[in-house]
Amino acid sequence: VPQLFDHIAECLASFLEKLGIKEKKLPLGFTFSFPCQQTKLDESFLVSWTKGFKASGVEGRDVVSLLRKAIKKRGDFDIDIVAVINDTVGTMMTCGYDDHNCEIGLIVGTGTNACYMEEMRHLELVDGDEGRMCVNLEWGAFGDDGALDDLRTEFDREIDAGSLNPGQQLFEKMISGMYMGELVRLILVKMAKDGLLFQGHTTPDLLTNGHFQTSFVSAIENRKNNDGLVSAEQVLRGLGLDPSAEDCVATQRVCQIVSTRAAHLCAATLAAVLRQIRDNKAAEKLRTTIGVDGSVYKNHPQFARRLNKMVRSLVPDCDVRFLRSEDGSGKGAAMVTAVAYRLAKQHAQRQHVLDTLRLNNNQLLEVKKRMEEAMKEGLAKNTHSAATKGDFLALDLGGTNFRVLMVRVRSGKRRSVEMHNKIYSIPQDIMQGTGEELFDHIVHCIGDFLEYMGMKGASLPLGFTFSFPCHQNQLDQGVLIKWTKGFKASGCEGEDVATLLKDAIHRSEEFDLDVVAVVNDTVGTMMTCGYEDPLCEVGLIVGTGTNACYMEEMSNVELVDGDDGRMCINMEWGAFGDNGELDHICTEFDAAVDEQSTYPGKQRFEKMISGMYLGEIVRNVLLDFTSRGLLFRGKLSERLKTRGIFETKFLSQIESDRLALRQVRSILQHLGLISSTCDDSILVKEVCSVVSKRAAQLCGAGLAAVVDKIRLNRGLPKLSITVGVDGTLYKLHPHFATIMRETLRDLAPNCEVSLVQSEDGSGKGAALITAVACRLRDSGKK
Repeated sequence: VPQLFDHIAECLASFLEKLGIKEKKLPLGFTFSFPCQQTKLDESFLVSWTKGFKASGVEGRDVVSLLRKAIKKRGDFDIDIVAVINDTVGTMMTCGYDDHNCEIGLIVGTGTNACYMEEMRHLELVDGDEGRMCVNLEWGAFGDDGALDDLRTEFDREIDAGSLNPGQQLFEKMISGMYMGELVRLILVKMAKDGLLFQGHTTPDLLTNGHFQTSFVSAIENRKNNDGLVSAEQVLRGLGLDPSAEDCVATQRVCQIVSTRAAHLCAATLAAVLRQIRDNKAAEKLRTTIGVDGSVYKNHPQFARRLNKMVRSLVPDCDVRFLRSEDGSGKGAAMVTAVAYRLAKQHAQRQHVLDTLRLNNNQLLEVKKRMEEAMKEGLAKNTHSAATKGDFLALDLGGTNFRVLMVRVRSGKRRSVEMHNKIYSIPQDIMQGTGEELFDHIVHCIGDFLEYMGMKGASLPLGFTFSFPCHQNQLDQGVLIKWTKGFKASGCEGEDVATLLKDAIHRSEEFDLDVVAVVNDTVGTMMTCGYEDPLCEVGLIVGTGTNACYMEEMSNVELVDGDDGRMCINMEWGAFGDNGELDHICTEFDAAVDEQSTYPGKQRFEKMISGMYLGEIVRNVLLDFTSRGLLFRGKLSERLKTRGIFETKFLSQIESDRLALRQVRSILQHLGLISSTCDDSILVKEVCSVVSKRAAQLCGAGLAAVVDKIRLNRGLPKLSITVGVDGTLYKLHPHFATIMRETLRDLAPNCEVSLVQSEDGSGKGAALITAVACRLRDSGKK
């Protein structure tokens, strides 16, 4: 650690000892008045030293961690560094405590700088466009790009050349206490050498850098009872000169000119800041207060008056009050620390809650292991009935939408699948009415579609994509085990859905269709991708619900006769966790979502992953944060209390990287949270990303179990395999696919997995399976 910070730590230790509080762990505010890059309250990277500092090994580093290291190295006390601030900010804060109009902080002391309150919408470097942020101008560096070259004199150039940081802080070198006395000395030397002062004499003291101090300038300009001229004579004699009365008057004049220039330059830059604030507020007349600190402003007899007067003449449309800060940097740091301490405490509380939704590698490996065990149970004869998996080759009817498709499958050299489709919605009352009503509605839609296609009289083979857990031993039959995803139509569970559909077709007496194959959307997805990529042996859906299927060796499928070849296993993995396999990572929010769902205790894995539930998890976290006062200022909107109001599509919109936070806010306003702040929006975005990241990781862990099982089935050290994926969440969410892929790579490192998006897997896949089923039947093999 650089020696400077060891020294600071030593001073801190002796101060704490003196007050007898070395054992207490206190929050510390650190006023560090050098140009820094700072986006967090407790982190500040030094850009460059100024004001004569040159300690090595500090530039480019975080001064907070350097101080922490120095304190840790000592080991005799501990403090909590909560906030780093610049002295301008401290000054503005202390004055703002007494005067709420204070929105500018100014320092004119050893160095010079200012800060002011800028509208967030103008700050392109920071997320958010609402409210205001304190901007530290670091205006000492104004002119480093040549902007002041026409104003700088030979004396300014000489001061710069002899400084520790030539070419930097050029504005500061024309104004501040570090350089003012030196400017006067250089002018006096030049005038003496030109024979205009001291009868052309100079002395070694007058020629020595730093021997004419800025405090001398203040003393010489004191106009009371001729005090200034007396001081001028004393100062000049102190430098070994023998001044005449005229020399003393001239020296006083030089001091006046240098300090007046400094005050006027300061006024000009302040005028620019005031104009910016006035324009931001679109105010005819701006009333504002400037908090000021610094030895030049406070100790120089004329500086403050000249500065105030020039500001008023440059911006007559601003009513400006200058307020002297009493120890701005110290008190201000303490005040910022108090606020920061409260914010840090709230932040820690929020993170503590969100940590329950964050999964580490060990937890994900455990999920993978338990999924592998559940797969083995599901395939074995004696444990199958206890397994949480649904059965083989099973089904899915989209969700709230129902689609009818006509697919033309061309084989031969130019394999292609041509498709026409129409989407019909299934109203809530039909989803939860009787089975007859549901299937009559479906048949009515099919009739409408055939008419739309001009094929009313045709008798076609039909593949039925029906995505709910089913028992299926034949291609043209699927017995519904249980409804999921909000469906509740009576009289269907335990029935063959192909028969229910055929009965409804007969009831309508409008057309005749031959139900040849019932497929699950996972299988359909795998089939479509497999049509183009023979390595595709896994199908995955992550949409309203989630499920997967894969190709298993027949020898492992104890429930079906025969050991040759492979069979497609529909895992119904949404039900993983129904036997407690996920209890170790379930949170209070998952429990709340489950309790309020149509089927509590069922589809636990699905409830942590799929589009039907993610928005609900987020909503429950937001409710919890608000009730603890950590969000929306503790005010709940009635709409946010409504189940299902936070749609999963909001997650995709909120997390889209291109999105400014104003879009997050418009979603929050839609939810009745009219007065949400920029910080609220940032937090909501974080909650969404934590919840969706966990979903993608869990999906990746499940998939890792599947591909590793296939690899081990085949006794391969490495496996290359393709997974066909479909579903709105996977396709529309900006980060889901990436996070799932990364998790899969981490948890199944011996499998090289290609994820291929299926284009309408369930529809095309059903048609492909139907085509195969027709061929098998026609050749009498079925």
